[in-house]
Amino acid sequence: MNYRITHRTLYDYAAPVTVSHHVARLEPLGTATQVRNEYALEILPVPALRKARRDYFGNKLCFFSIQEVHQRLEIVTTSRVTVNPGPALAPEHSPAWEEVGRLFRDPVSPEVVEPYEFIFDSPQVRASFALADYAKESFSKGAPLLAGARELTRRIFTDFKFDSKATTVATPLEEVWEKRRGVCQDFAHLGIACLRSLGLPARYVSGYLRTRPPEGRTRLVGADASHAWFAVFCPGIGWVDFDPTNNVQPAAEHITVAYGRDYGDVSPVAGILTGGGRHDVKVSVDVEPLE
Repeated sequence: MNYRITHRTLYDYAAPVTVSHHVARLEPLGTATQVRNEYALEILPVPALRKARRDYFGNKLCFFSIQEVHQRLEIVTTSRVTVNPGPALAPEHSPAWEEVGRLFRDPVSPEVVEPYEFIFDSPQVRASFALADYAKESFSKGAPLLAGARELTRRIFTDFKFDSKATTVATPLEEVWEKRRGVCQDFAHLGIACLRSLGLPARYVSGYLRTRPPEGRTRLVGADASHAWFAVFCPGIGWVDFDPTNNVQPAAEHITVAYGRDYGDVSPVAGILTGGGRHDVKVSVDVEPLE
């Protein structure tokens, strides 16, 4: 499936900003199932300094510095991406989750050194006994790893309500757990925390999701949004994605931009500035399928 993606971020500052430094993680990744064909990043005002590189996880970053007085910052990316989902997996044939967990106990098996770092707590995701108990309802004794992850995905979708006003990017996971409400970021964090509470490696994935208008309605340009889900590592297969917000396994309609331990590693735009005071942020995303 081919897509044209336009992502606009607009900052309006209440007072002049004299200098600002930012990092953007907005360029879709190239993966085994995804090809980034084109990418362009436009920044206004035009930065005095701009540099691209990859971060520790392999995500593509753009650092830029604006050194002129401004009260408005606009960041626009356009991408063309092809998604070719791989063959369907048979979750029931994946190894038992206890066997996978044993690979990550000291001493760590050499073949899983890379995903080993994703079993530990991170700034926004912490394991707990309560989350382990919740996860074990999906991971019974001897349950195949991917079948358990699929069931955990279904239960989060069923037990937690999507509510765009219930949380912010700063809401702690403990509050999401208590309220049973949140957004895709929260549900991705919850899935990761449950898996890590069982000693299983899990990571945060950010990207885009194609949305479909109601039957008989036209697609609204800019009505899509950034999305998030989680992935669990399965020996012999690699990282396998699950979307608890929609109770699906990402395939042809999910576009991957970045991954990390939690949202803090993949924030689309972050920065520091001098001046500005209070500011408003507007974000719009358009995921357009191409014939």
